[in-house]
Amino acid sequence: MLDITTTRVNGIDLQALDETVDAINKDAGCANVQFRVKTDWLGQTRSESTVKGYRIGGQEVERSFKISADEPHELLGRNEAPNPQELLMSAVNACMMVGYVAQSSIRGINLESCTIETEGELDLRGFLGLDATVPNGYRRIDYTVTLKGDGTPEQYEEIHKAVQATSPNYFNMAQPIEMRGNLRIG
Repeated sequence: MLDITTTRVNGIDLQALDETVDAINKDAGCANVQFRVKTDWLGQTRSESTVKGYRIGGQEVERSFKISADEPHELLGRNEAPNPQELLMSAVNACMMVGYVAQSSIRGINLESCTIETEGELDLRGFLGLDATVPNGYRRIDYTVTLKGDGTPEQYEEIHKAVQATSPNYFNMAQPIEMRGNLRIG
């Protein structure tokens, strides 16, 4: 194991990570993180989501990002941005990527590259309500992770299992989540 008080691996400041873990161990409230996104319709199949901030450990942190979405022409869109399914897969990949890099870093493994390729197949009959027996979402999502660096195959397998055990978006996709929707009129 590395001396995490002086080491930065794969760009990850291990001392800062250690300090975060210590703070959470001392006060579980420091572990609470709340993310928020607001999405507005921009016409046809286009939308734009806005991120203005998040809460961590009871503290508000300002951020400012916009994320566009659209559908390809064949799905009635203007093909001006990734569609929601591509954004979903991108979000899952990005979350797992953090895990692969962090897990490699705390093990002292220097990565040359990390790539995640994800795909899933939908049947539009479910989405369009044409056949009640067809699910309107994915039955399975396949992904392949390619790690290259100075780790051993055994270490990479350990990292892979750790990411599957700890990634929030892997967790979110691998089991049902309660969705509580509210409707406002006007």
